[in-house]
Amino acid sequence: MKLSEFIRDMVKDFLIIFASIIIIITILRQIYDPTMAFDLKSIYIIMAFSFLSVLMGFILYSPNDISEKNMRIRRGIHFFALEILLITLGGILGIVKSGLDVIIFALQIAVIYMIVRLLSWKNDIKEAKAINEKLKTFKKNSHE
Repeated sequence: MKLSEFIRDMVKDFLIIFASIIIIITILRQIYDPTMAFDLKSIYIIMAFSFLSVLMGFILYSPNDISEKNMRIRRGIHFFALEILLITLGGILGIVKSGLDVIIFALQIAVIYMIVRLLSWKNDIKEAKAINEKLKTFKKNSHE
């Protein structure tokens, strides 16, 4: 994958992560604390967490093609590194204060991670279909 494509995907992932966090927090606040509003500091913290999450994506980057097994290993390392980094940062910022907070935060991270992976997977399928169609057209035209 070219670095420019990887950066484009990182920007897209940043927006997905940021939007997912806002949506999840909005729903949870509506259920558990409807009077609590977003303040500017919270938005900046969410942006920082989203940005750090995307930067951790460099674990997945390789300029060369890598095997599916190697990519799965990288995704596992990426996921656990992301969990550790964000939970540690949450502890430093006072977002997670107890064991239950850590578990809930880890689950939120996992849900957002799955959302991003699912959307990336769907995009990869769409791109693969487009490439296959171009190859079929090329093959058809070369036989004529």
